[in-house]
Amino acid sequence: MSLSVRFRAGMARIGVALIVLPAHGSAQETGRVRKEENFRQSPNGAILGQLDAGTPLEIVGRRGKWLQVDVKGWTWTRSYQQTNRDGFQLVLSADGGENLRDSPSGKVIGHLERGVLLDEIERQPGWLHVRRRAWIWAASVSQSRAAPTAGSTGAPASARSSGDTAADRGPADFIRVGEAGVTVFDSAGGDTVARVRSGGELRVLAKRGEWARIRLEGWARMPATGSDTAFDIAPDSSLTPQLLKADPDRYRGRVVAWELQFISLEHAEKVRSDFVEGEPYLLTRFGDSEGSFIYVAVPPDMTVAVQGLVPLERIVVTGRVRTGASAVTGTPIIDLSTLKRVKESR
Repeated sequence: MSLSVRFRAGMARIGVALIVLPAHGSAQETGRVRKEENFRQSPNGAILGQLDAGTPLEIVGRRGKWLQVDVKGWTWTRSYQQTNRDGFQLVLSADGGENLRDSPSGKVIGHLERGVLLDEIERQPGWLHVRRRAWIWAASVSQSRAAPTAGSTGAPASARSSGDTAADRGPADFIRVGEAGVTVFDSAGGDTVARVRSGGELRVLAKRGEWARIRLEGWARMPATGSDTAFDIAPDSSLTPQLLKADPDRYRGRVVAWELQFISLEHAEKVRSDFVEGEPYLLTRFGDSEGSFIYVAVPPDMTVAVQGLVPLERIVVTGRVRTGASAVTGTPIIDLSTLKRVKESR
């Protein structure tokens, strides 16, 4: 008998080496964004901004399931500073980023993230016409003519695959691990808990700097007559919020099961550095009305399940400790694995 094991891991380092294949053809290929989509510094790379449906693009290259494109538009002059970084002329310095428009004061066609580097094409009073070469998921672009596949460019096979340790990511942020494999840690810089070989699939739940919180799914052999001690992930019943607060790093990655009082469903503000901005979490209380507050981070596949919770109702949660004391408030944070409403269990 086999058991499907869903493993919510801490973080993973993912190395990427890419070979860019040029788009061929007698004329410049163009396309339009089918639906709102991110554009990135490289395939799987840092997000530079988002483009709205219908935004026109110039296609300049292709790598696997990714298109290299030139993004152009108009944006407000005072949101930028001059720079010589990486050969670019401008850096977006405004907090919260800036809109990208099809003309000065025109229709918004996308959004640029703070810190993005850009080339200047021209300027008008108060406005800059800018360009950025970037990457976008090919399935999200309607192309005016078919872009060549990796096998149709005439490049030698060795040139197309040499050093290729890339991980292909789709719109749902699923990643296929490249040749180098991926080491999974119980926390950023923590202990090794798993090793994923080339070809394995991971789902990225959140990113913070060079670290990503990922989810791994797979199968493990578990004979019906055998011992299941290898799957013993019983929560540590001795852990309390007070112990976590007293030594936050020591208990990172440990599993706890607590009965909590639900207070509200919140979304993390930018100032909460232990979360990704906008990440949903439950504000709860441990024990009675005088107990410690606990933040319970909610993964994407459980957001619907928590929306029906009623303030002050009791819940039993199992989760892995993200930190024993958050940077802003000193509150313990756990990553939710399972949730049971107490009134349903009686």
